[in-house]
Amino acid sequence: MAGAAGPPLPRLLLLLLQLLALPAGRADRTGPDSLYVSEYFSQSAQKLSFYSWYGNAKLFHFHVPEDTVLLRWLLQASRGKGPECTSMEITVHFRHGAPPVINPLGTRFPANATVRPSYNISITLSSAVQNTTFVNVTTPAAGDWFIAAHLPEAAGRIEVKGFSTPCPYMFQADMFVLRLTDMPVLEPGVPMPHTVVSPAKPLHVKVFVPKHAAGMRFQLSSCVTSEQRACTVRVLLGSITLPQSFQRSLTCTGSINCSLALESPPWEKWLQIMVESLGTANASVSVEMLASFTVCRPGSTSSFLNFISLNQSQAGARPGAAAGSSAPAAGEAPRNASGRRSSCLQSQPVVREDLDVVSVRYRLLNGPSVPVTSLSPTLLLLNLNTGMDSGGSLVVSLLLNKTSVSLANATVAACVSAASPVLSLNATQNCSTAFSQGYPLSVSASSVEAMLIVLYPQTDDWFLSLQLLCPKGECASAEGKVTVFAYLTPCFNDCGPYGQCSLLRRHGYLYAACSCKAGWGGWSCTDDTKAQSVGTQNLATLLLTLSNLMFLPAIAVAVYRFYLVEASVYTYTMFFSTFYHACDQPGVAVMCIMDYDTLQYCDFLGSVVSIWVTILCMARLKKILKYVLFVLGTLLIAMSLQLDRRGVWNMMGPCLFALLIMVTAWVHHGAKRRHCYPSSWKRWVFYLLPGITLAFIAISVYAFMETNENYYYTHSIWHVLVACSVAFLLPPRDKHKKPWAWSQKLTCRYQICQNDREELYAVT
Repeated sequence: MAGAAGPPLPRLLLLLLQLLALPAGRADRTGPDSLYVSEYFSQSAQKLSFYSWYGNAKLFHFHVPEDTVLLRWLLQASRGKGPECTSMEITVHFRHGAPPVINPLGTRFPANATVRPSYNISITLSSAVQNTTFVNVTTPAAGDWFIAAHLPEAAGRIEVKGFSTPCPYMFQADMFVLRLTDMPVLEPGVPMPHTVVSPAKPLHVKVFVPKHAAGMRFQLSSCVTSEQRACTVRVLLGSITLPQSFQRSLTCTGSINCSLALESPPWEKWLQIMVESLGTANASVSVEMLASFTVCRPGSTSSFLNFISLNQSQAGARPGAAAGSSAPAAGEAPRNASGRRSSCLQSQPVVREDLDVVSVRYRLLNGPSVPVTSLSPTLLLLNLNTGMDSGGSLVVSLLLNKTSVSLANATVAACVSAASPVLSLNATQNCSTAFSQGYPLSVSASSVEAMLIVLYPQTDDWFLSLQLLCPKGECASAEGKVTVFAYLTPCFNDCGPYGQCSLLRRHGYLYAACSCKAGWGGWSCTDDTKAQSVGTQNLATLLLTLSNLMFLPAIAVAVYRFYLVEASVYTYTMFFSTFYHACDQPGVAVMCIMDYDTLQYCDFLGSVVSIWVTILCMARLKKILKYVLFVLGTLLIAMSLQLDRRGVWNMMGPCLFALLIMVTAWVHHGAKRRHCYPSSWKRWVFYLLPGITLAFIAISVYAFMETNENYYYTHSIWHVLVACSVAFLLPPRDKHKKPWAWSQKLTCRYQICQNDREELYAVT
């Protein structure tokens, strides 16, 4: 998040004009009773990508300060001006507390994951090069806000870098907030009179919700207008969160008292209340507000005993006591039993253990099994409020001990909720709190296991509530044992065997996502709708590896014609291309003989050098010059591949330079002999033209036909065509050199040697 550095002048002027366009009274900061302060936050623009997995979505992370009454997003999308730029629709997602969970491809989520759709809008770039969109949020929730933007689904075509110029689509999000500097505080239990000046100037107050608040009651009374008429006001409690908002509304008419009761308000947070008049524009309204809370007294092991238990779990168990638990003194059990009867919840101590980035394990001090009764819910606190925990997946697993429940028809109901716990679990309770909807779970004798996966949990304190339920209230004295496992992981199940968990970063914020392969899809790579079968994976591996054996004829021709250096290069290319593609497979048919990056580099190097030495061999240069160019070109190619391995000019550059050398040499040979070179029409018809045709077809397949779906056979065709073209293009051997004819040595230390230049034999 950046708030200090200012944006370019046109965008800043646009924001100032929008500020002046706010409703009267909100942006008026010139009077002596100035109450509002505007703040502006900006982040750098990002280049959008077509969507194939979550890593293609560009994430923006902002922090909304407390007491914000208006939030305005400035969304700017633009595209290039080239002919390759067409109309495009950009999808923008919003969420409070965590990155938005999106599913543009319509794939399936994991079986136990509960997903709620994100709030999104679409921005269309048609004839205009730039599009500016504003999104307003009144009384937004304070804390982290996230925006994710992406283009439509990727076409799946594999584009060679340099052959085509993709159109750049840019997106930038700026945030403007209007904050109340001295928002009045409503004291619990103390009536507070206030005046709503006009319908255009609503009243904002806030009240602090204490810890262990089971309920809240808001009451509005003594509603009188300045004209002594019946007043009508609307009260909005809570803040707006996206994608779902649970803001509560209350409309009061006349001077009678009206009230609203809330169950399980968010603990230890400021609750914003807005009162706006629905009467005439010139009449002010006087009201009196009162907020009261019902506090729940927790009944659990005392903090002192929890501290002793924590020390024992760290230092080891003392003699006669189980490790990680404290031995209660005589008389403690009766006191705990009486505490359960008089308290509204039983709190179990939980220790947060950080393992790695976006990786946390929660450990219960009293053991993994927790007692559950029907008198009051058992509560576990799962701390996810560090600001760096929302980029993973929260997993909660429950296992019921059958022998601990005496009644066969008993059920343990559970609810996982954020900000505040659910303190009343029954058949009609839908696992909801005052301003949020939780995630329900249940275990029973017929279904002893339950699991919940919360994708990208919002930054907050999370609570797990458990309570024993019976159909007719027959389990007043019964108790069950439930084993609880809770942890935060970057990717659920590490994305499975057909996915890779990638850690992504936006400035200092880290989040994780799965990149699927072999046709698998979904958030955790569990959607097998388009998955490749094992047979298809084996076929793809065999095609991509065995197609390199087509270099064997080229190697044989090179050896037969005494081009041993060229044959060595082809052997190198065949070997590393075979094992690179054996290691590059997305499925289960994979074999890596060395590091993947090393295999890829050697494959690319061998491919380009093979083309380089083949064209230089066709030029029929002097041997010393040819070998100097071999070595020098190989060194330059190795350097260029290290700089940019997938650049098209790493292949086209050496090819064009070698072709220039070949054409120059052929012109020189033709001018010297005073006829076309090569002079034989058979050489042109049966070797050069077929070889050139195969090479052009291979380049066309490689550059324009490969997609993610047909890669395994189009790239295999590329291997076959390139290898066959090399066999056709290699020039014939020297006239005076027989096949396999090595330098012959005489026994009398005399050596027969050949002068290639004079084409004469001499004895030295």
